Amino acid sequence: MPLSEHEQRLLDQLEQQLHAEDPKFAHTLASDPARSLSTRHIVIGVLVMIVGIMVLLGGVAIKVIVVGILGFLIMGAGVYIAISRPKFSGDPTTGAKSGTKQKSGFMNSLEERWEERRKEQ
Repeated sequence: MPLSEHEQRLLDQLEQQLHAEDPKFAHTLASDPARSLSTRHIVIGVLVMIVGIMVLLGGVAIKVIVVGILGFLIMGAGVYIAISRPKFSGDPTTGAKSGTKQKSGFMNSLEERWEERRKEQ
């Protein structure tokens, strides 16, 4: 659900205040999406793991230890791909803009809590 103009202005003000009051924390929030797992990496990793299992079982079926070891190594590579973090390249300003959109849920919840506190007083 898109934000209204008023909500977007409030969000921008909250972000500016956050950057002014605690730039280190604001930078941590901005870089947080870069630390998350990528769905693409997980899917590719799982597919590689399945291929590794098939190669491992094939090696066991034909009783060739080298093929079984190769299958095990392929499975390990699949796990590594699945849990690896995406590497974002390009212009850092572009990353900051996309990070702002992903932070909106966090900032929106902060704004809601702020409004609740104001109503209680």
